[in-house]
Amino acid sequence: MSAAVSIADRADWLADGHLQRLLGVLCQGGEEARVAGGAVRNTLLGEAVSDIDIATTTTPGETTRRAEAAGFKAVPTGAEHGTITVVAGGRPFEVTTLRADIETDGRRAKVTFGRDWKKDAERRDFTINALFADAEGRVIDLVGGVADIESRTLRFIGDAETRIREDYLRILRFFRFFAWYGIGRPDAGGLKACARLKDGLDQLSAERVWMEMKKLLGAPDPSRALLWMRQSGVLGKVLPEGEKWGIDAIHGLVKTGADLGWAPDALLRLEALLPPDAGRAAGLAARLKLSRAETERLVAWASAPGVEPSSSESVLARMLYRGDKQGFLDRLRLDFAAARWRALQDDKALVEAGGYSRLLGFAGKWEKPKFPLKGSDLLALGVQSGPALGTMLLELEREWIEAGFTSDRAALLARAAELL
Repeated sequence: MSAAVSIADRADWLADGHLQRLLGVLCQGGEEARVAGGAVRNTLLGEAVSDIDIATTTTPGETTRRAEAAGFKAVPTGAEHGTITVVAGGRPFEVTTLRADIETDGRRAKVTFGRDWKKDAERRDFTINALFADAEGRVIDLVGGVADIESRTLRFIGDAETRIREDYLRILRFFRFFAWYGIGRPDAGGLKACARLKDGLDQLSAERVWMEMKKLLGAPDPSRALLWMRQSGVLGKVLPEGEKWGIDAIHGLVKTGADLGWAPDALLRLEALLPPDAGRAAGLAARLKLSRAETERLVAWASAPGVEPSSSESVLARMLYRGDKQGFLDRLRLDFAAARWRALQDDKALVEAGGYSRLLGFAGKWEKPKFPLKGSDLLALGVQSGPALGTMLLELEREWIEAGFTSDRAALLARAAELL
């Protein structure tokens, strides 16, 4: 136990009066409550804190009674697992009773409520996630998490295989937390356990797998984690569609994003791991149950034709009009990043990168123009309704596109009269 470490001078969130009051009411009558997990970890790492979770010896019913008596709202979001969401000052705090596992099946655990802080800490996944802090900011470390935070080592608590067999999602969480917080090489024991037990990932729902992968791909630099995922065989297990494609493109994409201030984009990084094959992209989206917007973007990227870096902006404009703008933007970003990465050793690639940069800037500002004519305009000219009208409208639109979208309605009506 580390009693000497304190976060009081760097945890602004500890000054929240509602949090202090909630901790106070939960600690009355011989009970205890402490901030747990991510808030403590991130404060020690100097990272932003978003959610504040609380662990307590009070049972869910007692937690609810005390919270409501203090004027807070208590919502039984996971009461059967010990969790009550207390809304204090408009902010939600997840308050969970100390637990011990009775039975696990690789996906979920049956738990019993307890009062043993060490047992509660030891049922968690990684040492850096099993830290507590009291209301004064004193850190309670029962598993060696402080030392691992100082060295940025991601380590399973106890036996790695035992922790993974309790919930196979911990394989992906191992790489996700390494992407966000680890340095150097992953813990060797944890890496070997993930490799040995990767078939257990088949037990997980698609939604849980994609949620973890999306968080991993959203890290500032997920490239090292992806490298170790590939080495261990885990990446091929969760993304078989990209196994022969490799992960080389991710390095240039991350470097370009960091240099140019691009926000981490999990879906763009997923695209970097896949071949641009629309059928394969659609299959992956269905298998991992991506959202409709994510699916549409992924398929649009895979369907977008490649653009030569020497292409003119007018050529790109015609392609954009016929295709999907977001799909082209993703394709251009990946091509630009790849050329920029190759340019470290190849001067020719530097020229290509310049071309893609120009086209990317143009595509980002491009707005799809609206074709000035409608079928009713041709009917007014005397064109008969039916296939001939559709054919003429398509021909006029084709000529308008080829002319760079410059013809106005009057010029197009004059052209229609000529065709008649």
